[in-house]
Amino acid sequence: MTTVRETDDTAASLRAAMVSELHEMGVFQSEAVAKAVATVPRHLFATGEPLQAAYAADKALVIKRDRQGHALSSLSATHIQAVMLEQAEIEPGMRVLEVGSGGYNAALIAELVGEAGTVVTADIDAEIVERARACLDAAGYHRVQVVLADAEGGVPEHAPFDRIIVTAGAWDIPSAWREQMSERGRIVVPLRMRGITRSFAFDHDGKDLVSDSYRLCGFVPMQGSGAYTERLLPVTDGVALQLDDQRQEFDTKALADAVHAPRLEVWSDAAFDMPDELELFLATSTPQMVILHGSKDLVDQGVLAPSVTRGVPALVAGGSFAYRTKRPNEETGGFESGVFAHGPDAETVAARYAELLRRWASDHRRRGAARIRYAPMPEGAAEPSAKVVAKRLGAVEVSWS
Repeated sequence: MTTVRETDDTAASLRAAMVSELHEMGVFQSEAVAKAVATVPRHLFATGEPLQAAYAADKALVIKRDRQGHALSSLSATHIQAVMLEQAEIEPGMRVLEVGSGGYNAALIAELVGEAGTVVTADIDAEIVERARACLDAAGYHRVQVVLADAEGGVPEHAPFDRIIVTAGAWDIPSAWREQMSERGRIVVPLRMRGITRSFAFDHDGKDLVSDSYRLCGFVPMQGSGAYTERLLPVTDGVALQLDDQRQEFDTKALADAVHAPRLEVWSDAAFDMPDELELFLATSTPQMVILHGSKDLVDQGVLAPSVTRGVPALVAGGSFAYRTKRPNEETGGFESGVFAHGPDAETVAARYAELLRRWASDHRRRGAARIRYAPMPEGAAEPSAKVVAKRLGAVEVSWS
């Protein structure tokens, strides 16, 4: 029979190995976050999971699913949680609100703020709140306050907050979050824009919020009054467009015909690397950019390139579309960016897309080249344009250096 001591020893060994792996991945930028991850017993928040799964650095664990099997709540991968905590730059004594409760991240935050700090973790699901409270108590984090609340309204009774850390995919930034920030406040939020998600660390800049820090991530979508579902528009069997703007209209019949028409290949002579940076640049470059999803069957048939199986930024104009691909090319550092285009105006959309690839490679091909500004506006006033993503309560403006 396995004893408690054996379980504790195994967990401690696995936790130490996870911390070493995260160091090797370059996740930790501070000793404080590394120490917190080394301290909190993650397996106590991953009830019912094998210890090896609880301490896998890159494994998210689903806590609750809906009747269709879609994840409603999850314990995010430790490496993503650590990255976001590094973005937050939490200091001892701070007041921190976590939006979305799994318990484990709140425990990490409690280690960072120390005895003099305050941690409030909120969730819209009463079952998740109860679970988080039980896990935190089992791990000894009784000081963490667990609140049942819709994230859209924040938690005003505990405000102001020096940090607000959102652990669900948000489509917009509610006014309450900005209003409940302290003067030194920062919001770390996985913001969804035109089908992609990045974790941004937003600071005050007058009435606006600005961020120079952004990281690739993925989260279960926000629930409650702030929920938003991107539109998935079927084009033909095995092909769909994921749309951020519900008002966009497309000629799906013409696009369906284009899918099976001969494709045009254009190669840019530009390097392909850092796909997460390139994807952000492409997705925010024009409102005509959407996410193209295609089936593996169409890839196997040679109709579409493999990039469509994961979703790829696609430029759509009338009955034509273009999307990026790559091929080996040592002269461009290993791989070269290219464009596949379909439809009667394939040459035009391919040329526009290839120019974007060249511009990114020549001017912005590095980490951290983007600066993101969130400008609050009257509800529904924001309009999409080049480098501007319209939201319900404001506009996301992206500039590149």
